Amino acid sequence: MKVCYLLGSCAPLCLISVPAFAQVGHPSVPEQGQLMQHQPSAVSGTNTANDGLAEIVVTAQRRSENLQNVAISATALSERALTEKAVTRLSDLQFAAPSLSVTDGGLVQSANIRGIGLASGSPSVANGVATYADGLFQPPIVATGVFYDIASVEVLRGPQGTLVGSNSTGGAIFINSQTPKLDRIGGYAEAQYGNYNAVGIQGALNLPVTKTLAVRVAGIYRRNDSFYHDLGPGDTHPGRLDEKSGRVLVLWKPGNFQVLLKTEILDHDTGGFAYRPVAGTLYAAGRTGGIRTLDYNAPMRGHEYAQIHSAELKYNFDSGITLRGIVGYQDKHVDLLYDNDATELASIATDQYVRERQLSGEVNLISPTDGRFDWILGGYYQRNRINVRLSQTDPAGVGLNVMQQQYKYTTGVFAQTNYKLTDKLEAQFGLRYSHFEANGAGAVRIGVGVPGFPAGGIQVADLAAGNSDGRVTGKFALNYKVDPNNLIYSFAARGYKPGGYNSATSKFKPETVWNYEIGWKSTLAAGHLRTQLDAFYNDYRGFQFGVIDVTSGQNGVTNLPSATIRGIEAQVQAKFGGFSADASLSYIDSKLPAFSTVNPRLLPAGNLGPQCAVGTPSNPPSCFDYGPFTATAGGRSNLLSPKWTYSAGVQYGFHLDRDGTLTPRVNYAFVGQQYAGLFYSPTFDLLKSRGLLSAMLSYRRGDWQIEGFATNLTNRKYVSGQTGNNEFYGAPRQYGVRANVTF
Repeated sequence: MKVCYLLGSCAPLCLISVPAFAQVGHPSVPEQGQLMQHQPSAVSGTNTANDGLAEIVVTAQRRSENLQNVAISATALSERALTEKAVTRLSDLQFAAPSLSVTDGGLVQSANIRGIGLASGSPSVANGVATYADGLFQPPIVATGVFYDIASVEVLRGPQGTLVGSNSTGGAIFINSQTPKLDRIGGYAEAQYGNYNAVGIQGALNLPVTKTLAVRVAGIYRRNDSFYHDLGPGDTHPGRLDEKSGRVLVLWKPGNFQVLLKTEILDHDTGGFAYRPVAGTLYAAGRTGGIRTLDYNAPMRGHEYAQIHSAELKYNFDSGITLRGIVGYQDKHVDLLYDNDATELASIATDQYVRERQLSGEVNLISPTDGRFDWILGGYYQRNRINVRLSQTDPAGVGLNVMQQQYKYTTGVFAQTNYKLTDKLEAQFGLRYSHFEANGAGAVRIGVGVPGFPAGGIQVADLAAGNSDGRVTGKFALNYKVDPNNLIYSFAARGYKPGGYNSATSKFKPETVWNYEIGWKSTLAAGHLRTQLDAFYNDYRGFQFGVIDVTSGQNGVTNLPSATIRGIEAQVQAKFGGFSADASLSYIDSKLPAFSTVNPRLLPAGNLGPQCAVGTPSNPPSCFDYGPFTATAGGRSNLLSPKWTYSAGVQYGFHLDRDGTLTPRVNYAFVGQQYAGLFYSPTFDLLKSRGLLSAMLSYRRGDWQIEGFATNLTNRKYVSGQTGNNEFYGAPRQYGVRANVTF
């Protein structure tokens, strides 16, 4: 039987593939990143009665599992599905998975699932949506580049407090690379060209060296011109792309023992941030232009570099129990130079360098699943070393200097069990204890080297501090298998994100979330139609967010009042002969209570210093009275939490002759309006809704394929993120052609 879907780049491509979920479980322990698909019968793309949906098995919970039979809300995408949905990097996933939004924020992107997960540029704050690449937790800087040679991407919604651990109050994203195969030589090569002089080449080669040893080498190069024109005096090209990445994987599998080694390098150059003042409000007369016009009076730089090394070891005992361990080391750098106000009117520039090194390890003991009772035991350790160097100039010549070094330690132990109470009813219980510790040194100073100030400047914040905390998290679920095609589940799960410190005098507490959820997964029409439906309620406590820390006058993190988030999500996939379609929808209702804090937009410019003592008049930068600038914030929806998100895609494969297939596809994705700031200003904080249309036309003949593609077909202009008084914009219409050959 001919296999006609994409299972790695070594298999023939299938033009009729949709994002799908598994129907049939698989008891074995997977290879890293395995995403299995099975075609029921006949060649995909032909109009036969039995040509139904591909079955997918995912691996986010340490086993190959049938997602249709697991009490979890998730979206799983194969490499082919990523291409069809125009998903090339992490930020594009918001157009393929419900309840996910990704916004630009400068140093980091903020991934939010169900309104939880805000990212921060502060090294003291963890992301609420944990991203994993081949089993390794990714620090928020340089999280991931362009996807290539991918086996699967899995988006898990809601807190993952047992197997994933801390830093997952919103959910988790797993990015899984293709692994070496022992049984064949294979690979692929692809080239593309598009407008804005976009050039891309990528490929992979799988080489079995012996019966027990195989190597896989993969790489990608992408470049394109900037979407923007800078009117400023410097020869800058912010927003351009020059990205190179490569990875080598080695698999050694003698008998019951297996070792998988991986090394990956990423070099990402953007030429600096491309943003403008909100609505062009600060530009000089006659210099506003459109959103693709910039006006910097400072040079720009934006260079990111990362290296990732890992080793995964497994041993399968004769009893069926598997011992698994994975260790990894990552070293990531970000080097930035940017114009703070993005205008020609002032000379405020920041030179920033951040380096983060992470060492992590996890060990699992995994039981077989052929009885009524199965289990997973595990332990986790992670150490991060973060160095920050920042210098800033302002028109007053005072300047700001930050030097910081921080160490973070995360440990955890966990267990998850499943017990079949009856043939149809299963109980699941998971428990984890996580402990977090952070300490560091450094200082925030103003006036360094400025006449009238001490030689070393004035210290406004002491960063030599420490913090530690821990929480118990976990999950309890009841899964009822009505029949082989219908699963009803309910569960309660708790997630946790550790606290931290802003300075020696300012700390913030952990944030936690309790998620209560019910769901129904069904398979209909003899495997041609699948649905997933869930409803949830989140009790979100200790929401961590950046505000003005009056103890230093700098931005710091605090805990906001408890929020509530509730909603529904639905997904459907269909395939009848050559016709395929998929759709998703989410509705989220959230409420952040009102509270008082400093409104930074009301403050005068410059470095103001810490809060003055009672009775002491303001004397910036020695001290400042923030009382008159305090206002009511909150009282509306949670931040970066769009009420509606939905997407849909449809395609049809026309069988032209014995070897040729022509497939047109159209996608539409909608992300509702959301607020990025606590004061809900319609001018400065509102990110308006956007609906994006993409299309692709594919022609396949044998192992060759050529595709024409276009994204943002209507050339929609929209704000993709906000920081301070500046806003980022989504990419304009892009189109091109790519050719691919597999072997």
